[in-house]
Order: sequence, then structure tokens, then C-alpha cells
Amino acid sequence: MTPVILLAAERKSAEVTDWAARIGWLVGLALFVALVYWLMREGWKWRATLQSDLPGLPTAPPDAGPAKLNMSGRYHGSTTAGQWLDRIVAHGLGTRSRAELTLTDAGLDVVRPGATDFFVPAERLRGARLDKGIAGKVLTEGGLLVVTWEHGDKLLDSGFRSDRAAEHNDWVDTLNHMIDKTEGAR
Repeated sequence: MTPVILLAAERKSAEVTDWAARIGWLVGLALFVALVYWLMREGWKWRATLQSDLPGLPTAPPDAGPAKLNMSGRYHGSTTAGQWLDRIVAHGLGTRSRAELTLTDAGLDVVRPGATDFFVPAERLRGARLDKGIAGKVLTEGGLLVVTWEHGDKLLDSGFRSDRAAEHNDWVDTLNHMIDKTEGAR
């Protein structure tokens, strides 16, 4: 045999003999991941504590009136108005979920299965626009319906994405028209 073939035939992986070190590394890695997860959870809870000055979320009145618009889609969260990375987590507003939106003359009703529902009275609506992102979610330009509303003494932006994105323009037009009429009546 030639020397090259002998070298190739002799090469093989060394057997693992230090199982204790490998298991130690795996346990250490698992503990590190658990620590990072725990720190993230504590940060989320701390953010909720800092935002505890927000009042409770309003609920829809029983006589809200007929629906102007309906939309099913996803709720992507709420942020401080104009600051798309400052997520609001108090009262469950930071929880992403499916959402059913209903716009009536009384306001905007947001029903979220598995999360806290909320209602935005018409007089608290401040604007609607199409945007590309909100904390934790970035889409194509105009892919997100962002509704600005007043809650307590804070302005919030809430992001929604319809299952049928073509509905977004109707929502922006109708909401802004409704807001203009409400502000004109004050």
C-alpha cells in the first residue's frame, strides 16, 4: 500500500471518553438558557409594574349600536404613541393574539380570544394610519393598521393586521372620518 492510503485508513475519530465533562457542559448550557428566560420574564413583569399607572381597560357598552366595519386578524400589541419600540404590557396590552375588531358609533371594540378584550370609546380615538411596524413586528410598508387612542393621560398606538390586508384602507378612512366628526362636535 502507498503511504497516502495508509494515512487515510488510519484516520478515525477519537472515542469520547470524558462523558462527565460533556454532561457538565450540557447542564451548564441548560441552566444558562433557563437564567436568560427567567431574566426576560422578570423584565416583562418589571415593565408592567412601571406602567401600573395606566387605568384598567374599558369594556364595550351593551348598546354600542350597529357595526360600521368588522375585521378579523391579529393584534400585535400597543406602544406609546410615536415610539414604535416602547411596548405597553400593562393590563395585557403587550399580549399578541387573534382579534375581532368592530367599529360602531360608540367606538372600537377589540375582542381577543385568550387575552383581555378592550374597548376604545369614540371620543378617545385620535387617529389611524398604515405603518410598517410596531414593537416586535415589522411588515412591508402599509402592512399594519395602527390606531392611536388616549388611555388615561397617555396616547397609545395599537397595531392590527387584517386577514385581508385590502381592508386596511377602508379602516383608516372610516376611523379618521369618524374622529374628525367627533372632534368637530366637541
